[in-house]
Amino acid sequence: MKLKLREIALFGMFGALIFASMMVMQVLPNIHLVGVFIVALTVVYRRKALYPIYIFVFVSGVYYGFSFGWIPYIYIWTPLWGAVMLLPKDMPKKIAPFVYMTVCSLHGFLFGIMYAPAQSIMFGLDFEKTCIWILNGLPWDLLHGVSNFVCGILIVPLIKAVRIADRNAV
Repeated sequence: MKLKLREIALFGMFGALIFASMMVMQVLPNIHLVGVFIVALTVVYRRKALYPIYIFVFVSGVYYGFSFGWIPYIYIWTPLWGAVMLLPKDMPKKIAPFVYMTVCSLHGFLFGIMYAPAQSIMFGLDFEKTCIWILNGLPWDLLHGVSNFVCGILIVPLIKAVRIADRNAV
């Protein structure tokens, strides 16, 4: 995938924007717009959406440190991207917002389960302890899933804004 200079700048900006949105909202536990941005950018840019996603991951590592907590970020956003890639491009406009919100929400509900393999390997947890770790995080995953659904209302307006900006770019 060859990128134009404009795309390099744009994807860098989006990666930083995703990170900044997470920082601004960190006072609210597990409530952020990361999933909203990933879904919207994937709908618009398809495969190229991986660039801003992994710029966000890298910036997160630089800011928080490339520690044990960061390692799952390497893979945890890709299933959301992949799920959106599997959605039909020509989805009816009436159901698209609900589908995007639901996919974003499911990622939030499953976040702890997807995070668990790295935790299990890094901290030597057996299956039972991994299950306990997942169950202890369940209330946070429920909050994450519900908030992703609610914040998902912004996905379609963001898709429209990005497409308009992209069309009018010089």
